[in-house]
Amino acid sequence: MRFLYSFLIMVSTPFVLLYFALRGLRDRAYLGHWNERFGFIPHPIQLRGIWVHAASVGEFNAACPLIKALLKTYPELPVMVSTLTPTGAQRVKKELGDQVSHSYIPIDLPGAVSRFLSRLQPRLVIVMETEIWPNLFLGINKLNIPLLMANARLSKRSTRRFSLISGLIKEALQSVTWVGAQSSTDEDRLLSCGVTPHRSVMTGNLKYDLLIPARLELEAATLRDGWNSERPVLVAGSTHEADENIVIPAFVELLTELPGALLILVPRYPERFSQSTQRALAAGLRTELRSQGESCSEQAQCFVIDSVGELMKYYACGDIAFVGGSMGDQGGHNALEPAALGKPVLLGPNMNNAKEIASQLLLCNAARRVTDQQGFRQTAKQLLTDTALRDSMGLAGRALVEKNKGALDLTLKAVRKLL
Repeated sequence: MRFLYSFLIMVSTPFVLLYFALRGLRDRAYLGHWNERFGFIPHPIQLRGIWVHAASVGEFNAACPLIKALLKTYPELPVMVSTLTPTGAQRVKKELGDQVSHSYIPIDLPGAVSRFLSRLQPRLVIVMETEIWPNLFLGINKLNIPLLMANARLSKRSTRRFSLISGLIKEALQSVTWVGAQSSTDEDRLLSCGVTPHRSVMTGNLKYDLLIPARLELEAATLRDGWNSERPVLVAGSTHEADENIVIPAFVELLTELPGALLILVPRYPERFSQSTQRALAAGLRTELRSQGESCSEQAQCFVIDSVGELMKYYACGDIAFVGGSMGDQGGHNALEPAALGKPVLLGPNMNNAKEIASQLLLCNAARRVTDQQGFRQTAKQLLTDTALRDSMGLAGRALVEKNKGALDLTLKAVRKLL
């Protein structure tokens, strides 16, 4: 089974590279570092440290408090963070700078994995969330390197997909030293796919342990002064095309009732910055760009954040927040960031990637579900005009985040044992 899997990965590799090349037409970051995709780690790099893999922005945001805690707890150990996407790489650089080194994770080919591990020689490997790569996991196990899965989750869809190669997935998961599952449902699915029971712990979600910079609210207040702090502000974060097809026309309608309102639009991927801007302009919105200044003018109706790594700051600037990826088939993005900042949250119908978080936010009345343009406009208007309701929802969101913290401590405890 492993031979067949490796053969299929090898056969599909040219198509993966073609995909990167096509993405590179819109985002040139995809055209670089291809040597790293085959295990050639950039030099110089420090050996015998901790390797943390976080595929993209969402996984890195969850991993960030853990990485910062590792840097503080083990200052003598170098930390290397790998990502799959350039947006993830940009977040690593922006958030951690020279405190860590970075490489792209190799394609899951035996040779690339072996080359990567022999060059890095990690003492401990931490893989975030759903990144299960059989050749990588088995290669780590062969070298007797402790492997920890942090914030692990497994969707029903992934479970069905893994059943097609159940023997290989079971072998890979049995090589994991410790698994910290986001929920009891995730733990049950991981156990059914092969995780060894005594190596599994239900830690809760690391995303609840997110770090909010002490100066964030002051920075947000300063930014708001630039566009008149009394304006009602809606932040649409991590948006995709399907989200903007609802949010932008709904906001245009909202302006007839709240003419002073401002939409802060934060596209999920850099290659969508231009498309999102054009969509706002085509809708007739007076649109300004983050690349032209940190704040917008009082005349702006839409402020497009065409930068990476600033979503939390602009969530803090808003009165209410819509979480993108939830109107289409992306499965939704991190709704805890605005909740932790005390912002009422709007969610689309598809939060499959964070069902439990979405359910908890809705249950404690920190969030509202919106399914179409009319519902979005009505809910946004209600929240932007009802200060008492906004405050109560914001307090409920903050309380939920505080109540569910603790995954970071449990994960660090496991790291201490494995080291």
